[in-house]
Amino acid sequence: MKKDFDMIVIGAGSAGFSAAITAANEGARVALIGHGTIGGTCVNVGCVPSKAMIRAMETLHITHVADRFDGIEATAKITDWKAIIAQKQALVDDLRVAKYVDVLPSYNNISYIEGAASFDENGGLTVDGAALEAPKIIIATGARQHVPDILGLDGVDYLDSTSVLQLDALPASLVIMGGGYIGVEIAQIFARAGSAVTIVTRRGILPEAEPVISAALTEYFQAEGITILKGLTYNSVEKTDGGITLQVTSDGKPLAITGEHLLLATGRAPNTELLNLGNAGIEGDSRGGIKVDAKMRSSRIGVYAAGDVTGQDQFVYMAAYGAKLAAQNAMNGDSLSYGNTAMPAVVFSDPQVASVGLTEATAKAQGIDTVTSVLHLEHVPRALAARDTRGLIKLVADKATKKLLGAHIIAPEGADSIQTAVMAIKAGMTYEDLGATIFPYLTTVEGLKLAAQTFDKDVSKLSCCAG
Repeated sequence: MKKDFDMIVIGAGSAGFSAAITAANEGARVALIGHGTIGGTCVNVGCVPSKAMIRAMETLHITHVADRFDGIEATAKITDWKAIIAQKQALVDDLRVAKYVDVLPSYNNISYIEGAASFDENGGLTVDGAALEAPKIIIATGARQHVPDILGLDGVDYLDSTSVLQLDALPASLVIMGGGYIGVEIAQIFARAGSAVTIVTRRGILPEAEPVISAALTEYFQAEGITILKGLTYNSVEKTDGGITLQVTSDGKPLAITGEHLLLATGRAPNTELLNLGNAGIEGDSRGGIKVDAKMRSSRIGVYAAGDVTGQDQFVYMAAYGAKLAAQNAMNGDSLSYGNTAMPAVVFSDPQVASVGLTEATAKAQGIDTVTSVLHLEHVPRALAARDTRGLIKLVADKATKKLLGAHIIAPEGADSIQTAVMAIKAGMTYEDLGATIFPYLTTVEGLKLAAQTFDKDVSKLSCCAG
């Protein structure tokens, strides 16, 4: 095994590739260590397969709401579930090759090594037991499904976000434990496909979002027939004649919830169990992730970490961003700092949930005196033309300076609208600046302008495009 490397990158997902390519572009000789399927979470089992299935089921749902328009009647049905799954997997396989496997030959100074990396008792790095050395190391091993400690769970065949999208047959019913973005997206996929879906959660769906947005999405999900049970205490899990039964306590009373399958969507756990971080003196957090500072440095000199293994901002684009920063710091002297003030976040539900910056609660927790505006989509011409006014936009600003602090959207096209708010916050704009900006008419993103004007004006009294 070669030992003349300038950098070792552990993990061959989006973060690992970002770090390796960044270092290679600066002339470094890089060893990229992959363990398992190349490409990591996003392309293999996360973003790509879930969004492909969301789009597929969206075609079914459109026919159910076609009667929003007079004179239209439409129908659609699933004729071959296996074909849907196969097409989704073909896309995954194609993108894995195009974006990962076929990329490696373009970089002669990246050596891809397959194996399990670990720090030995002397703190040295090994791959499948063979020593490998470099002055700089970046750990980007990602994360996996977190499995909660619930009595009986280890005795049932539960699903995770990977296996649920590989089922050969559409389940008659599905119980989803967890109301975060993974649980929300998968719930809507299977509900629209025809499964009876129940979400069970301690704090409701999207508990970190603005409460008004979580409440709105809950209402829309219930209108689609999705059952949402919150405020629960999980007691035990068992296999029964009806499938898998989850025993919970709700409002002080026992409750049994049964589904053909049980899906765990209870968060992510960092992949550090094989690394033996203690041997290297690398400090971890309470969940087993790697603690890093703003420069992406771990507690061991020369060792950096990025992406989901750090437990922060678990989005593929933030993993790639953090890994690029780590590689640049490792090569050039730790001059760059990680920043997430203008980080967009999207949940691909329908309507989509998108946000950037502070919520009202987080701003107040920082001691900021805030002012907010809330604009419902019934005031957005695009939504009226589409005959779909589900959703709202909430903006958060500093009361004293009028500077925008956060934007939160729930709208059918919310994901494509949030980047405008990202740029506004990054540029330090006030809500007056945003409200005075020219927007194209009959777009969802125009709602940001209207929401900004709502701080000081009654938009119901404005004509089209009026400022």
